[in-house]
Amino acid sequence: MMHWKQFSFQSSSSPYMDMLDIFNDYCMMMCSSIMILITYMMFSNKISQSIDYLTLGFNTLELLWALVPILILIIIAIPSLWILYLLDEDSSPIMTIKIIGSQWFWTYEYPDFNNITFDSYMKSWENKWDFRLLDVDNRLILPTQAKIRLLITANDVIHAWTIPSLGVKVDAVPGRLNQTFLFMDKLGLYFGQCSEICGINHSFMPICVEGQSSTSFLNWIFNY
Repeated sequence: MMHWKQFSFQSSSSPYMDMLDIFNDYCMMMCSSIMILITYMMFSNKISQSIDYLTLGFNTLELLWALVPILILIIIAIPSLWILYLLDEDSSPIMTIKIIGSQWFWTYEYPDFNNITFDSYMKSWENKWDFRLLDVDNRLILPTQAKIRLLITANDVIHAWTIPSLGVKVDAVPGRLNQTFLFMDKLGLYFGQCSEICGINHSFMPICVEGQSSTSFLNWIFNY
């Protein structure tokens, strides 16, 4: 049975994804309005006849046809550039995580905490309660309500570290260090997968981020 959320984004758990959701709805509203207007003009005989008459040497209408699309693009571009700026803003994150993509697993490093390092492989499906093809043996544990810097690279081929509900999607490129930021609103598990076709087992290197409270996160770090 289909659910209406299958036609939209995953439920947002990050202010970054909230902004992307709002911008998507904003653009869809603009596109829908334009489509409805153009469709009405195409199938309305009275308007079609008026346009045919006005196009014969009506310079003002030709000017409007050129200026209105430019105005629409500006209206879309301004919030788009604003969101891009906010997504790249580096405002003193509390910690840094380094992520390395390999065929076909992820390696996570905590350079701020004695350089804790571990590999994360897809967990085998043992019973019906497991998250099939999504859960991993070693989850990336991170605190909620905190801005975290992610440094992402790869060992062999191009991968892509993606968590849709957190609004994060960054390519992991060999020999290059890409940067992004992550912020979780609430506790929970957040799943993602490599979104770059990286080889035969591309579909079997999922991502699982576990959002914990600051106290639980520090206890996990000290007991690791």
